[in-house]
Amino acid sequence: MWCAADLYTGIGDHVEIEGLAALVKRDTQRPANSHIHLPPNFSAFDTVEQAVNLASEQGLQVLGASNYYDYSVYESLANACRSKGIAPLFGTEIICLIEELRSAGVKLNDPGNPGKMYLCGKGITAFSRSTLSKKASDLLATIRNNDSKRMAEMSLLLAKVITERGVPLQLTENSVKEMIVKRHGCEPDTVYIQERHIAQAAQEAIFRLVPEVDLQAALTQLFGIEPKNITPASIQNDIRSHLLKAGKPAFVPETFVDFDHACSLILALGGIPCYPILADGAKPLCGYEADTDDLVKATKARGIHCVELIPVRNSPEETTRYAKAMRSAGFIVTAGTEHNTLDLIPMEPMCLNGAPIPDEVKAIFWEGACVVAAHQYLVSRGLTGYVDEDGNLSGHFASKEARIAHLHSIGAAVIEALIARSGLHE
Repeated sequence: MWCAADLYTGIGDHVEIEGLAALVKRDTQRPANSHIHLPPNFSAFDTVEQAVNLASEQGLQVLGASNYYDYSVYESLANACRSKGIAPLFGTEIICLIEELRSAGVKLNDPGNPGKMYLCGKGITAFSRSTLSKKASDLLATIRNNDSKRMAEMSLLLAKVITERGVPLQLTENSVKEMIVKRHGCEPDTVYIQERHIAQAAQEAIFRLVPEVDLQAALTQLFGIEPKNITPASIQNDIRSHLLKAGKPAFVPETFVDFDHACSLILALGGIPCYPILADGAKPLCGYEADTDDLVKATKARGIHCVELIPVRNSPEETTRYAKAMRSAGFIVTAGTEHNTLDLIPMEPMCLNGAPIPDEVKAIFWEGACVVAAHQYLVSRGLTGYVDEDGNLSGHFASKEARIAHLHSIGAAVIEALIARSGLHE
């Protein structure tokens, strides 16, 4: 049975990697993306192989996934990456609710919902059936059950609302799952439905049921406003905005776990808790993030030592401001693209409107990817990575910077070894 440790078969033991680390120049950067979503998560990609092939064609050599609630696909990711000379990073993303911030009306990294936090886990290793602990299994089951119950209710309620507004729609949890399985060729028990999946299933059904000549009028009646564009992606967004969000007729209240539950799961999976910064992806900036000094204090207070940016949402100036502030405060910083819509944007991270990421910030993101790669390698070998099993910064180092520098070297060596093993990048 495959597990994360199998990724490193044939690249040497820890002593050999330490030796290679002494030879690898840490300032030699590789194109890296630390955060995408792979099917059966809602994704721009139909298959894992498509994502990895695009990454290879576009020159990426490090590719990280951050899937919600099932990690079966990571074996396929590891195999596809091995064939293309790409180093994979395994991760997760969890939605949690911080009640005191919700009550205070504080918005974190979700611009529409006070108290709602997206939390990532980087470099997870204990996620396969052979390595998943009972603690992780129980924590994960709670999230899956809460989420599945809500998605089932939302599917039925959306069908009722759309039917009442003129389109006789049949939509259930099972029919949404069947759509996902058909599209991606995955096993049903690996599918955990997201709101975007429900919107996609509804849009596809509406487009089948309503003649093209009548579509504009039917959608206007459905939304109460004329749609700006009648494309699949645009109508899916309209379904979410006008029907599924809080205060709309098909909204079902969320039942999120709290921060401690989410963080405990990430640590039980062997990962690094990581706060994804929305920054100027929201306008105005979310209150929790608006002041970088306050963000540093709040993130440290929660025992988080890693943050991430999705630069395609952000201007180069804001990307730089947040990346430099968090790195100066001792955090590692990673970057990704998400690819959690149908848009096949470039695989290598870039800033808003295609603006390049400044070189000094690219170096920060590369360092972060290396530290995650080191953590993933070390923990999969039974050693301690960037954080220990309790989430504390690990090891006996003279400073945070010494720890990061050491793991940067180890991670760069692991990445080089994985790339070299393929023989594709001589």
